[in-house]
Amino acid sequence: MPTSQPGAARPSPDDRVTPDDLLHTRTGTDVSAEDMVLATGRDLNPRTLAWARRKLAEEGPGAIEKLLP
Repeated sequence: MPTSQPGAARPSPDDRVTPDDLLHTRTGTDVSAEDMVLATGRDLNPRTLAWARRKLAEEGPGAIEKLLP
């Protein structure tokens, strides 16, 4: 069963597009291992946190930029 109403106004493309300033991940704060894991969509557990810590140690906080659009 469709959820849209017949004749309902469709959102304009501008309403559906995320503004560029909201797409940037760096906020001037430190990136944590938890941030890295959550950016990949994985569960927080010892294995994924260890992976994230290694990634941050090797690549620095900019590593999160490679995970997000």
